[in-house]
Amino acid sequence: MSFTDLVRLPKRERAPLSSVGRRVGFACALVLFVAVVVLLGRDGYVDITDNSIGMLDALYYASVTVTTTGYGDITAVSDGARLATILLITPARILFLILVVSTTVEVLTEQSRELLAERKWRQRVNNHTVICGFGATGQAVARDLVARGMSAENIVVVDNEASSIAEANRLGFVAVEGDATRNETLEQAGITRAASIVVAPNRDDTAVLITLTAREMNTTASIVAAGKEKENLHLLRQGGATEVIDATAAVGRMLGMGTHAPAAGLVLEDLLGAGVGLELVEIDPADVDDIPQMPEGTTLVAIVRDGERVSQADVDQGNIAPNDRIVVLRES
Repeated sequence: MSFTDLVRLPKRERAPLSSVGRRVGFACALVLFVAVVVLLGRDGYVDITDNSIGMLDALYYASVTVTTTGYGDITAVSDGARLATILLITPARILFLILVVSTTVEVLTEQSRELLAERKWRQRVNNHTVICGFGATGQAVARDLVARGMSAENIVVVDNEASSIAEANRLGFVAVEGDATRNETLEQAGITRAASIVVAPNRDDTAVLITLTAREMNTTASIVAAGKEKENLHLLRQGGATEVIDATAAVGRMLGMGTHAPAAGLVLEDLLGAGVGLELVEIDPADVDDIPQMPEGTTLVAIVRDGERVSQADVDQGNIAPNDRIVVLRES
């Protein structure tokens, strides 16, 4: 299998077996139609064996006629039979040929269309997001990104399960079927031109290897990786992940909050749901004139500087550095 076979572009769902079945049925109907015409005008046909024309003979004549084989052992000799051949059997033969040719052309055209679409996609894909692993976590990430305004065309899914690839295509995402720990698979996803990479497989060891491979191939992209075991989180950071999410701890904290502070849990769930209710977002420091004066409709939550949250004392002094990341709360 060539590398280009790994890419799966989303496309309109079709029922190929149903389409082929209809065409086969129509072809059989044409053969049967010709056989009935011959059987009704059997007196106008001559068999070289001098036997009378029966149903089997009519079907045989119909099959060799519509396929333009024409052995000549059964021929039309009367004027009526020849007229039926001109007006009925010949059009049926043409329709049969069109049916066969159109099916072949459609298959070839579909293949050419897919290759052309893939070539166009490769030319325009840039600054996109690659999601490695499209299980429950990867699908949640994709839904969140779309809810936050990212176009589905800017999301590429990588997974080695055919069912996950089919689901990604159904949702409108370009998908690459293959092992995300391999360079050639990530190359197909345009990893070198990606702006961000999400690492969300089902195993921590796989997540570490994907992170290492992705960072080696793209030194500037933001890599967000999820880990399940706490002892593996530092491996993800050492592997080049920009952000590491402790998935198990995050779920545990939400469960604990839901137990002791259900109202706070509801607010947190609201914050995590993009596109509705409250949301946490980052704003550009250039858009902020002074810390006490946040943009209208926003509330300052934190300032992150060099990967650490700035203390409240520094926030109160109103010091903002050009590279600060300002996190605010606002209505979606």
